[in-house]
Amino acid sequence: MAAEDNGYSAGAIAFAFLAGAVIGAGAALLLAPQTGAETRKLLRTYAEKAEEEALEKAKDAKVALDKAIEQGRQFVNEKKTVLAAAFEAGKEAMRKGGT
Repeated sequence: MAAEDNGYSAGAIAFAFLAGAVIGAGAALLLAPQTGAETRKLLRTYAEKAEEEALEKAKDAKVALDKAIEQGRQFVNEKKTVLAAAFEAGKEAMRKGGT
């Protein structure tokens, strides 16, 4: 069965899911029958975990970006070589045609 195109990107759907999870977790913590100190401790733990995950994702993104940049440089250098060879061939053809 073909997937339907509902106009939402995968990133938007993932963000909405994560936002809902965070809001749900926050509501559960605030409405849970525990002391304020326990709730603050849990919130701090969740925040630290989220920070660690965000830093890890940022590292992964940097690696992916660096790889893409390097591939782009290689592509440009390859095309530069091809263009230089074509330019030289054109110059040579003009020299031969002009004599």
